[in-house]
Amino acid sequence: MSEKKFLETKPGKYSKVIDNDGIKVETFFREANHGMSHEIPPEAKDDAGFALAASTMAVSIPPLDHHTYEAEPGVTCEQDVEVKMRDGTTIYCDIYRPKDAENIPVIVSWGFYGKNAGQGIGEWQVMGVTPGSVSKYSKFESADPMYWCKQGYAMANVDSRGTVNSEGDISVLGSLDARDGYDFIEWIAQQPWCNGKVGLYGNSGVAMADWSIAAQCPPHLVCIAPWEGATDVYRESIFEGGIPAMSFNEMILRQAMGHNGVDDQVENALQYPYFTNYWKDKVPDFSKIKIPVYATAGWCHFHLRGSMMAFRKIHSTKKWLRTHRDFEWPDAYDREHLADLRLFFDRYLKDIRNCWESTPSVRLEIMDAYDFDYVKSRGEKSFPLKRTEYKKLYLDAKILGLNEELPAEVSSAKYDSAKGVINFDIKFNKDTELTGYMKLHMWLSVEGYDNADLFVNVQKLDTKGEFLPVSVLGEPHPGNWGKLRVSRRELDLEQSTDFQPILKHQKDERLAPGEIVPVDIEINPTSRFWHKGQSLRVQIAGHYIREGWFEPLSWDTDNKGDVVIHTGGKYDSYLLIPVIPPKYQDGDIRYGERE
Repeated sequence: MSEKKFLETKPGKYSKVIDNDGIKVETFFREANHGMSHEIPPEAKDDAGFALAASTMAVSIPPLDHHTYEAEPGVTCEQDVEVKMRDGTTIYCDIYRPKDAENIPVIVSWGFYGKNAGQGIGEWQVMGVTPGSVSKYSKFESADPMYWCKQGYAMANVDSRGTVNSEGDISVLGSLDARDGYDFIEWIAQQPWCNGKVGLYGNSGVAMADWSIAAQCPPHLVCIAPWEGATDVYRESIFEGGIPAMSFNEMILRQAMGHNGVDDQVENALQYPYFTNYWKDKVPDFSKIKIPVYATAGWCHFHLRGSMMAFRKIHSTKKWLRTHRDFEWPDAYDREHLADLRLFFDRYLKDIRNCWESTPSVRLEIMDAYDFDYVKSRGEKSFPLKRTEYKKLYLDAKILGLNEELPAEVSSAKYDSAKGVINFDIKFNKDTELTGYMKLHMWLSVEGYDNADLFVNVQKLDTKGEFLPVSVLGEPHPGNWGKLRVSRRELDLEQSTDFQPILKHQKDERLAPGEIVPVDIEINPTSRFWHKGQSLRVQIAGHYIREGWFEPLSWDTDNKGDVVIHTGGKYDSYLLIPVIPPKYQDGDIRYGERE
């Protein structure tokens, strides 16, 4: 790594050249949150309740205090244990163990959230989780040491490089962070109380690190359970569909706590707006992951794409996926799911033959409406499902509807690119399950400008034509979604499939006046049931349509003039849908829908 090069016009920011597995990249950093008052004045919060600036964060950096104590009866904690990385950097962890236990496996929680609640997350919370479910020793979005130690496991909560008192600068994902994870796993596996078997577990940011570390193939890493996490931070967070979205990552960076700096993904997005080596380094090589994996994917969460892509791409012959409607925290701390996870870890970290292998490779929660699911847990062998029947529903601008046949007549419809919304509906004349990926192929032009941002939702309407959402944390979810900046429409043909277009992100192609172009919009997968008489709606707008949500999500849109959608004839605009037939059918008798 090179010396710091400070940015003259941006105080507190600097760059260094980082060696990312042999590829050197100039990486931009900012000063980390060094810890301030525990009180946040109300005027210092944004509308979502998060602190607006690092100077008012409700976090503090405690002094190092290495000692061993009894956290709860029968559970000891060795606090602030020092571990050396291969380059000499020292990081710190807390190790929880059943008292006097020997020859036990260890579950590792890795990430740049502080190893203690409230360090690195200013207002630590697990929304949707029943109070009292999680002990104060839990690292944010991680396993509870008080549960796992009482099941015969050790747990290590780690402050990764640069976090809190750990030395260096915080590396947010990527190969440097993953190499550190490798070094830690190999160190802890050699501890005298350990049986040499190590597992990784966590959701969101912690799960994201799990995938990257597993791709480094530490010899003593036996299995991982990444429960929801993005795996391509460029395509799934910073530039989803090519539309810049900095606010969420800005909020996360403000809370990254340490004595030095933090990998500034917001600044790096400004410096590297295309998919360059900086971003490539943050996508794990899934082909190297061959150990047992238990992954989850939330149909209504922005980590959905990453979870699905990782599950599809890893080369493990022992991999399991469970999908669900709810948000990540209530799902992760649910007692049924916790018991399920214990079976997985018991099988591979303790060699207990508990018939875990009989678990279906894929378990689907098929959503219906509100907090009701049509099917709670249906076993399948793969995802996407092999029996998927992809069908095209053609847009018809003349009637603002969807048809099973391409309209012969060419027509167009337009909406205000910044504030307008346009809908295309179709009523199903029979019960229909859609499970898998969707794609919106559409011809468009822009009047009065050379670009447009598209926000797409695929929704369900009731028999009266009213919006019928699913509920997440008590709030209506807008539907499975996709986004696109029209100037980023170029596809990566090597990665794209018929059902999943993937953008290349190597250039911007703005529109000439009157130019009509085809665009393909990747829509995140779903699993939902439409009863006979209910309708599907494709909603297209130039802004994100959602109210009542707690996360500070916003996009730097580039909309002016009117977007014109062209349909019919030579303009084969359509929505590709994944129709799932019943597993078995005898005339009108359909088997296997509610399993």
